[in-house]
Amino acid sequence: MILIGAAIAFALRFDDFHSWTEPIVILVAFNSLMVASLFPSLGFYRVFRRDSLFKIAMRVTAGWTTVFTLGIAFMLSVQQMSLISRLWAGAWFLISLALLIAARAGGHRLFGVSHSRRAGAKSVAIVGASAYSMQLIEKLQRSPTSGLRPVCLFDEHPDAATFSCGLPVILSLAALAEAVRHRAIDELWLVLTFKEEERIHAILREFKHEFVNIRFIPNVHDFALFNHAGDGIIGVPAINLLASPPADHRFVPKEIFDRLFAALVLLCILPLMMVIALAVKLSSPGPVFFKQWRKGVNGTQFQIYKFRTMVVHAEEPGKLTQAKRRDPRVTTVGAFLRRTSLDELPQFLNVLRGEMSVVGPRPHALQHDEQYKDLVHGYMCRYRIKPGITGWAQINGYRGETEAIDKMQGRVALDLNYIENWTFGLDLKIVLMTVVSGFKGLHAY
Repeated sequence: MILIGAAIAFALRFDDFHSWTEPIVILVAFNSLMVASLFPSLGFYRVFRRDSLFKIAMRVTAGWTTVFTLGIAFMLSVQQMSLISRLWAGAWFLISLALLIAARAGGHRLFGVSHSRRAGAKSVAIVGASAYSMQLIEKLQRSPTSGLRPVCLFDEHPDAATFSCGLPVILSLAALAEAVRHRAIDELWLVLTFKEEERIHAILREFKHEFVNIRFIPNVHDFALFNHAGDGIIGVPAINLLASPPADHRFVPKEIFDRLFAALVLLCILPLMMVIALAVKLSSPGPVFFKQWRKGVNGTQFQIYKFRTMVVHAEEPGKLTQAKRRDPRVTTVGAFLRRTSLDELPQFLNVLRGEMSVVGPRPHALQHDEQYKDLVHGYMCRYRIKPGITGWAQINGYRGETEAIDKMQGRVALDLNYIENWTFGLDLKIVLMTVVSGFKGLHAY
């Protein structure tokens, strides 16, 4: 569609084939390569649950606008943009956008999203056996396009099978936990009464470190005050007890900003990164980049990139020693990179790959996650969104070593405050504060 759009725009703008100049060919080739690399990470080819045609059009527009802007930035950087017809470029952008939207919308209608949603549906475990539970199970089974699929009923009462509608019945919390940890269950729906507070707390305690969405589904249909209230999953009022923020149009600017900002920063700092890479290589034997597994959104793991700042050394299995003041493992070059945060620059590659965001909670080493998840309330909730290069905690001084538990508690509290009060404007404020004042490097050893 992109190549066809370029050809149609060319035919409309020019009369002869010789007008197809080398800069035009370079721009078309560059954008084609960027489409192949960026569209998958932007979720362009995934079928989303409960997608509307408007959301599909927004996703296509975001993806093509990102690629096209990168193409223009690239041509400007090589000083070739003045040789390209602006009328042709504008026509190409609009024609290809229309073709892409039409193709995606047509596929959405032609092949139907029912089967795709069913195949990628979230698995739901109903907690609590009752007549209302049975109604919910039946409603889910009658709604194959909802993106939700009931897989089991959990209740420790021996007569629970009476309300299961034929679904498997799990009779112990340990068995339910096993299913959740093997990713066989994506959502827990607590179909319980307001009086069962202790039971709700027991489930929340059991799954506080798991990336499963937990929703409280009270039977409020008999109360006029609550009738037709709430967001309504399949038309049922729900209270999210532990759940990731929903992916909707409000987050589109953040996604676009992340890719554009990361790409432009990488283009601008490429010479600086080459100088740093050479300095790291000469400072001590070993690789230029330090790679370490970290948790991303909803607990998915990825490898984070940094410039290596320490001599190559081996840690005891399962142990990770944080850098301290005058740490002998830190090289002279590494100490400078840590103080100035230049060691973090390769993480813009993680942002471009869709594994991180420019702004978000900083990801910690897996060993630290295991250490702090039981010590700091709400610690694992930080991973309900993409981790970031900078964040609300970092610009407020929480950076570097966390030798005392109160420092980690302060960092987590600010991270959770950011998640609860997120706006795109807040992201821009954090980026601006980071650029203007930099990280507070007093504790960055």
